[in-house]
Amino acid sequence: MIIGYTKGDFKSDNSNEHVVELKAFGCAKIFKEKRLVKNLDEQTVFRKLRSEMCPGDVLVVHDMMCLGRNKLEIKKEWEAFIDEKIDIVILRKPVLDTRKFKETDSDEQYISKTVLSLLSWMVDEEQNRIRYAQREGIENAKKQGKFRGRKRKYHPDATGKDKAVYEMIINELSIGTSVMDIHRKTSVARSTIYNIKNDYINR
Repeated sequence: MIIGYTKGDFKSDNSNEHVVELKAFGCAKIFKEKRLVKNLDEQTVFRKLRSEMCPGDVLVVHDMMCLGRNKLEIKKEWEAFIDEKIDIVILRKPVLDTRKFKETDSDEQYISKTVLSLLSWMVDEEQNRIRYAQREGIENAKKQGKFRGRKRKYHPDATGKDKAVYEMIINELSIGTSVMDIHRKTSVARSTIYNIKNDYINR
């Protein structure tokens, strides 16, 4: 049986995007956790789902976070499902479907690939969280007037070698040298040269 699971606040089945997606996928039964809780032990609907699932069933969720609140919880539940021969489908892109590993792989290969998929997802999620935190931090700093961006190396007030490189770039721009040719001469990144060029044109 294909069984869906989602959690959150629901006004109606039709108003919830995740429920609609689970139905479209073909879930014969959908378990809805109607309140957000801190850990799986408090998720009464999830415990009911676990008690009803059998080997050969397929669990479909929108996001891996439905399986736990942190990496350890997710890994524990993931391994438990695999040990019980219950497949898992994660609808969040890129779609992860453990059933596809069964077609040509042995049991050992199947388990290895599903674990590898889980670990790859965890790495991607960690990177996404870091990027999100960085963006959020920058936005907060901008609102407080504390964010100034990366300090520019080549600019009119630069000194020493940086000043000489800046003046060389300006001189090449003034005689019509292309950004690519300036890049080859100076080894300065093209994006930096374009920034200098924009400032030079607009000043």
